Amino acid sequence: MSAHEGPATHRTYDAVIVGGGHNGLVAAAYLARAGRSVLVLERLEHTGGAAVSTRPFAGVDARLSRYSYLVSLLPKKIVRDLGLDFRVRARTISSYTPVERDGRATGLLVGGGERRTREAFARLTGSEREYEAWQRFYGMTGRVAERVFPTLTEPLPDREELRRRVDDEEAWRTLFEEPIGVAIEDRFADDLVRGVVLTDALIGTFADAHDPSLAQNRCFLYHVIGGGTGAWDVPVGGMGALTDALAGAARDAGAVLATGHEAVRIDTDGRTAEITYRTADGEGTVAARHVLVGASPQALAELTGDTPPAPAEGAQLKVNMLLTRLPKLRDASVDPREAFSGTFHIAEGYRQLATAHAQAAAGRPPLAPPSEIYCHSLTDPTILGPDLVERGYQTLTLFGLHTPARLFDRDNDAVREELLKSTLAQLDAHLAEPLADCLATDADGRPCIEAKTPLDLERDLRLPGGNIFHRELSWPYSVTDSGRWGVETGHANVLLCGAGAVRGGGVSGVPGHNAAMAVLEATGE
Repeated sequence: MSAHEGPATHRTYDAVIVGGGHNGLVAAAYLARAGRSVLVLERLEHTGGAAVSTRPFAGVDARLSRYSYLVSLLPKKIVRDLGLDFRVRARTISSYTPVERDGRATGLLVGGGERRTREAFARLTGSEREYEAWQRFYGMTGRVAERVFPTLTEPLPDREELRRRVDDEEAWRTLFEEPIGVAIEDRFADDLVRGVVLTDALIGTFADAHDPSLAQNRCFLYHVIGGGTGAWDVPVGGMGALTDALAGAARDAGAVLATGHEAVRIDTDGRTAEITYRTADGEGTVAARHVLVGASPQALAELTGDTPPAPAEGAQLKVNMLLTRLPKLRDASVDPREAFSGTFHIAEGYRQLATAHAQAAAGRPPLAPPSEIYCHSLTDPTILGPDLVERGYQTLTLFGLHTPARLFDRDNDAVREELLKSTLAQLDAHLAEPLADCLATDADGRPCIEAKTPLDLERDLRLPGGNIFHRELSWPYSVTDSGRWGVETGHANVLLCGAGAVRGGGVSGVPGHNAAMAVLEATGE
């Protein structure tokens, strides 16, 4: 995957793919396996985009999923079709949410079997009611997941067709028509339980529970339908294991992967296209029958000279850490190895989430920033070198909510540090020892912790506004101009195969698959 792999061997390809992220690699592998000549132009010196594993800490043998970090929306069909050597592992604990009640450190542990979960709900809330409501609610989302997830790799259904597939009017109203806050408040009474449910509607999405745009509903839907179950699994070897496997599959099938090649213009008449690219040595051009763009809709518009869509805005703080040991918890009834193996919710009570949103909407960093953490190395220690495993080192991945890009405009570095400090203070409130005492140090003696704001992601990965979905998530059904596969653009032979496509977002490969299917249909396969 070096910059030396260039397009010099051909001047014309059946398909040129702009961007070597996971979706672009999926498209490349499908098309190359179908006998098409394929060139991938990747701006960076490596493929993978946001789905990469790197060693961020100097002299430390820890290969972390630096940006995206869990897998749910990747269809097994893609793994099978492409013959990928890639595995995921399930987490036995779904989540742990610490809280102080009546001056006592306690919390809610979800997972480890039905009996343990039921008892955890009863211990926190004093009755069986919340657990039974939880079971009914997630039973409903599970049935929706079974029916909606298989449609993601099919031609795009219209709204009524998907509604018939769901075949549950209550579920349709709850998830597709009214703000998710309505269902949460109707079904659950406990503030902490309400908050845990709501978090899936807010990952990378700056919205209130009752936002009339239903952006939070779309986010929630994609977080509960993955795999037809809603489970979020750990990629064995880190997220880079997936994109390395995809790059290998594409290359083995004959695709050319040209890293260090930045596409700067697409000229098309709808039948053939010319793509201009830039390297360290100058500019060049290649021709193609089809162009698939894995970059954002904004980048696509820049390449084709079209009017760009409305600006996107990201809303997350991503923090990677390496610890010498897991910290002890104030809630001594829970083993840290269980609490951190699932999703560890911090300052994510329902009222806390509403307060944080209101503060950020007013232009101020939340005073109690909500976030969630998980420890990859508890489920998959292969990302750590043998010496670190033997010494008991662990990783922590933190994802902060309600930190829209606008908060960082005045001083990205200063606000990053301010938010990191206040976010870790919220975690420390539930620990029996400061997290700082558990942080490992790198070869230069610096703590092994790095934080990325939306502006950092925009700079490093060209995510518009740092939005991890490239733009607001779409409903998984067609609207005006959605096209047959949800990847079509205003140019007949230019397709959008990145996260900004309909049914894009998350590590799924779905837009890449669908763009490849659109090309194969158009060319008679």
